[in-house]
Amino acid sequence: MDESDIPWSATGLDPLAGRVLEHLVAVRSADRDEVASAAGVTPSEAERALRHLADSALATPTGGAAPRWAAAPPRPSLGALLARRRAELALVEDLVERLSETHEAVSGPPATDVVEVLKSADEVPERYRQLLTGSTFEVLHLAKPPYVTGGSASTEAVGVTSGVQMRSVYETDGFTDAVSLLTARRGTGQGGKLRLTSQIPVKLVIFDRAAALLPIRGDRPSSGSLVVHSPALVTALVALFESVWERAEPVSLTRRHDLPTSGRDLRTREILRMMAVGMKDETIARILNVSRRTVQQHVSDAGAVLGARTRFQIAVLAAKQGWLSDQGDPAEGG
Repeated sequence: MDESDIPWSATGLDPLAGRVLEHLVAVRSADRDEVASAAGVTPSEAERALRHLADSALATPTGGAAPRWAAAPPRPSLGALLARRRAELALVEDLVERLSETHEAVSGPPATDVVEVLKSADEVPERYRQLLTGSTFEVLHLAKPPYVTGGSASTEAVGVTSGVQMRSVYETDGFTDAVSLLTARRGTGQGGKLRLTSQIPVKLVIFDRAAALLPIRGDRPSSGSLVVHSPALVTALVALFESVWERAEPVSLTRRHDLPTSGRDLRTREILRMMAVGMKDETIARILNVSRRTVQQHVSDAGAVLGARTRFQIAVLAAKQGWLSDQGDPAEGG
């Protein structure tokens, strides 16, 4: 930023006073005429600017009838000036809040037919429960950390109504805690579908494509949530979900002993899919309820069949062979 662009008005100084101060800090001292020449203004304008700086304790005169002017040390003098300005702004902010409260009281409560604002610790989980149990055909879910513990965790224990399809996408880095795994197992156990992806833009739940629940602040979900009812906004959020769903990798949480005869091939495919989206062996093992050693054995066996040595090579060749699709069969080599 050029010095001429500095917004001196933020300190309470006009642009001319700011230019004069910039000149004074660069010299030991200067009289009125020298200041006027340096600033390109008349002596009377320079005089007014110097008096302004003196009133703000930013410059001091020395001498008699034709004094010379010197700048006060900038850090303490400007710091004190800024502190006064901050205090003034704080008073203005308080005034704005009082005016806003008065305006809202006169205008009535904000309309809830477009967006509801939920802030209390009890409102969010209770509203989630109402929306979830009231859904009749579909729930769309994007999940990512940080997760809210306590009330909302217990609320997530409520399953969808029979006949309601639930589709969930979890962020891989956060899909390692007991709550998210239990919630995902419950959803898929009721006929829901699960996918994983490396990055999710926002936590989101959409109910029957008629209402959507998302946090006010993505980095601090405990600060409250919004319930969106606006058809246009909900439609946009559904499109966001579908775009994330399309890019995510399908995952089955069927336990090992529940797999059919070709279960080993299905398990290898699941492990390779999770590995391809960047999940670690410990996370894969936790999700599939198998040991870390079992995961590593599946990866090693796949590498032997593919002739690949590194995990990266295995993921690339498995994708080329079609093993990561629903039709690919590791036992057949593609």
